[in-house]
Amino acid sequence: MKKLTLLTLVLLVAGVFQSLNAQKTTETPVQTQGNPKEIIAYFPSWQMYKRNGCVVPEVLDYSRYTILNYSFYAPDKEANIEGTDPWADTILLKGRIDWSKPQPAYYPNSSLVDYAHLYGVKVMVSIGGWTLSDNFPMIAASPKKRAHFAQECVRLLRHYQFDGIDIDWEYPGYAEHSGTPQDRDNYPLFMKEIRDSIDAYGERINYKFLLTGAYGANIPQMDQIKWDVVSPFMDYINMMTYDFNGTWSDDANHNSPLYNPAKGYKGSLDEAFHLMTEKYKVPSTKLNMGVAFYGRTLRGFEGDAPITIYRTGHKKTDDRTIFVEHEGMPQYFNIMEEYKKHGYKEYWDDVAQVPYLVSEDEKSFVSYDNPKSVKLKAEYIVKNKCAGAIIWDVFGDYMEKKPGSLLITGTPLVDELVNAFGTNQVVRPRIKKRWN
Repeated sequence: MKKLTLLTLVLLVAGVFQSLNAQKTTETPVQTQGNPKEIIAYFPSWQMYKRNGCVVPEVLDYSRYTILNYSFYAPDKEANIEGTDPWADTILLKGRIDWSKPQPAYYPNSSLVDYAHLYGVKVMVSIGGWTLSDNFPMIAASPKKRAHFAQECVRLLRHYQFDGIDIDWEYPGYAEHSGTPQDRDNYPLFMKEIRDSIDAYGERINYKFLLTGAYGANIPQMDQIKWDVVSPFMDYINMMTYDFNGTWSDDANHNSPLYNPAKGYKGSLDEAFHLMTEKYKVPSTKLNMGVAFYGRTLRGFEGDAPITIYRTGHKKTDDRTIFVEHEGMPQYFNIMEEYKKHGYKEYWDDVAQVPYLVSEDEKSFVSYDNPKSVKLKAEYIVKNKCAGAIIWDVFGDYMEKKPGSLLITGTPLVDELVNAFGTNQVVRPRIKKRWN
């Protein structure tokens, strides 16, 4: 019943744009916010169910991004790759269903990929994720399964017109996700198989496909990759410079600091950048640094002492009392909707260069990013000649005029990336399919 209701909502929102879509041609140039640096936003399929279908492909502001990473597809034990939500994958990747025709039938040029390509934005498929990485070790260890997985990647490129493959293996060598000590040797073989297969397909159709990977931004995860072997044949290396602290931390600390906090865990965007470029010798021009459009919360502080940054003595639980919808990991728009209602006060950490919120009444702490901290991260990326930024996730800063109104008023976080990275690239829209 939920899916039928959501379909109705998606179709209602999409219907507003149907007549406009019919008028678009392949000959009219449009002005978009082209970025000399990459702005890569992850697009989790399950978010289409949130906020009553507030952000759908027709509504997305494609001028803000260079690449969208559609998330997630997952490998099974035999190295087949399938989507995790057939309903969402159909609506988002095939397009709006035309129920007036024998099924399956879709309105033309109505998928996420169609819209993105219209505005010169690439769409990649991201395979894996935190809960879907257990089968990578056995696939990487088998020459037969590596080859099959790579051909499955080619199948996805052909079938959905994706522009590349993003591997989100979390993480090679991580025992809790079936990782083994052999992953370090097998990972380069696995990635090279993908590289060779998508390149061979690209040569046949005269198109350059991208290969990227998402990587943990901590030394134990970095040490599991042979960067000198992998880096040369990767297009980009996406660093997940967030989740440095959370409910697992002993203190109230930052989710995604720009610089190492004064106390607690030593982890930040700056720390990861210097490790990657100095210890592991990865060129900065291959690095996309992570920017979080969500926050981490803590609740259950014991005693009467005021809640401050680095405060200990919490029960290591997130705040699902206030931030119910996102299970204690609220997106930026949700934080902005709720914080004034519950007596939060905003503070700024001059050392880590990020904000945080405290509510003494609710005994709640929120670490998050705002436009000021995103601007500082964008400037850091430019100064240090990185390739660009990755965003988790694209939905996080779509602000509604009023919650539930479905009227989007802006994207304040990604705007800071666009402003810092540069504009004024003219892209000619394309509707026709580029390959079979």
